[in-house]
Amino acid sequence: MHGENFLPTTSASQQECLFCDFANGKQGPPPVLEVQTDEYVIFKDKSPAATYHYLAIPKQHFDSFNALNKSHIGLVLRMESGMVELLKSKNVDPSKAIIGFHIPPFISVKHLHLHGIYPPSEMSIWNRINFMSSFWFKTARDANEALELREL
Repeated sequence: MHGENFLPTTSASQQECLFCDFANGKQGPPPVLEVQTDEYVIFKDKSPAATYHYLAIPKQHFDSFNALNKSHIGLVLRMESGMVELLKSKNVDPSKAIIGFHIPPFISVKHLHLHGIYPPSEMSIWNRINFMSSFWFKTARDANEALELREL
């Protein structure tokens, strides 16, 4: 397993990060942004696991959930709240959606992203495993509890 890095990275990974480009309106073509705030954006996943599959990504680059600490709880809560509101606007009951983060090394893009997926019943067996609450995927609630235990 990789060691934990609690600081945002600003190295080559950020300079070549497609999600940083999406979030900050650089090089295109960007996805259609469903939600845009000063801190994060939300857009539809390019390979959706179900009819509604969105990603919330912060504008500031963090390689993954492991780069966060207790000081980032507010950001994570706001991203989750934005995802919940977007799902509600699509007439989706967020309590029945899957909302959470993949944990390294089980990440596809090296930029923190929160998944919002509904309905789980449409997901393939592989995706049901991929997005089940486990050591490789933390629900938003589990993620916040984990951050509470991390030092600043």
